[in-house]
Amino acid sequence: MSQSDQETAKEGRKAALVIAAAGLAAALAPTITSALGLGLRYEILIYLFALAAFFWSLVVTFQIWQKGRK
Repeated sequence: MSQSDQETAKEGRKAALVIAAAGLAAALAPTITSALGLGLRYEILIYLFALAAFFWSLVVTFQIWQKGRK
């Protein structure tokens, strides 16, 4: 594998981990907030962080796709 391919694979793995962590955080947000005794606004904050992570991953995967087209 070339250096460029290794960097692309590393970016892909990072994006995949962020997607998995964001999905897990969004799925467990109600459980986390109720276990810690937090209000609804903190649950929404977790959802917003997950949404931002999903958006970041979308941008990174688009960049990876663009690299592959060249």
